[in-house]
Amino acid sequence: MTTDVAATTAAPAPATGTVPAAPADGRTATTRRYLMCRPTHFDVVYTINPWMHPEVPVDHELVMSQWETLRRTYLELGHEVEVIEGAPGLPDMVFAANGATVVDGKALAVSFHYPQRRGEAQLYADWLRADGFEVTDAVAINEGEGDFLTVGRRMIAATGFRSDPASHAELAAVTGLEVVSLELVDPRFYHVDTALTVLDERTVAYLPEAFPREPRAPAGAVPGRDPRQPRRRAGLRAERRLGRPQRRRRRPGHRLHRRARGRRLPARPGRPVRAAQGRRRHQVLHARAAPRARRRLRHP
Repeated sequence: MTTDVAATTAAPAPATGTVPAAPADGRTATTRRYLMCRPTHFDVVYTINPWMHPEVPVDHELVMSQWETLRRTYLELGHEVEVIEGAPGLPDMVFAANGATVVDGKALAVSFHYPQRRGEAQLYADWLRADGFEVTDAVAINEGEGDFLTVGRRMIAATGFRSDPASHAELAAVTGLEVVSLELVDPRFYHVDTALTVLDERTVAYLPEAFPREPRAPAGAVPGRDPRQPRRRAGLRAERRLGRPQRRRRRPGHRLHRRARGRRLPARPGRPVRAAQGRRRHQVLHARAAPRARRRLRHP
């Protein structure tokens, strides 16, 4: 329900302050500036996700109470909260996280998938421009921080139900950050923020069933490392290398069939003759350019 329009490292909190001190695990508390939309016009009058049921009446008094509790909680924790007023006929404008993506004072405007929400885009873009943000209009469909999340100096960008894969390239161009593309596969989790949350600059928590069992990059998305895969140590080369053939170095005690002039030579006394078992070849990503690629061969 909020768009994070700014974030700064928090100063040490005074004894009577509301911002907690940094915990023992090394995380640093941050104060943020949030944009929220008052739910004056919120209602459920159409269905664009599995959770929407127009036949169930909305308790508007409860909605306003919950929204006010959230706003007050942010303020009590030391954050700054800005409020944009909603508009008649745009009941979902209350979900302000979908209104834009903001990083380092730059904003990528949104272009909504469903026509019922498209009127929100210009209202959020106008508010951001009036507040001094540099706003870039969207070309491909994207639904803001519902599908784009900042993780340190990287961006997680999702597609599958709302945002178009082409929007990931736009995000990278506007922010200048590395973009890691993910695919959503369960319609119950149509935005990535319904299934994944950022805990800190190095840690996320996610719901596995919202994503493919076998990680794959969405077609047309910006290539990037899947955060669910273990990070490879920088500088590793592929075990199978191309280029000038070189003989594999023998390890001490490695028993081999030795061949010469088409016949097998006898093994050393006291040691049985056994064929060397070739290692399994693994293809690993190379994080730095190798000075020269080589090929490592199996023993026959």
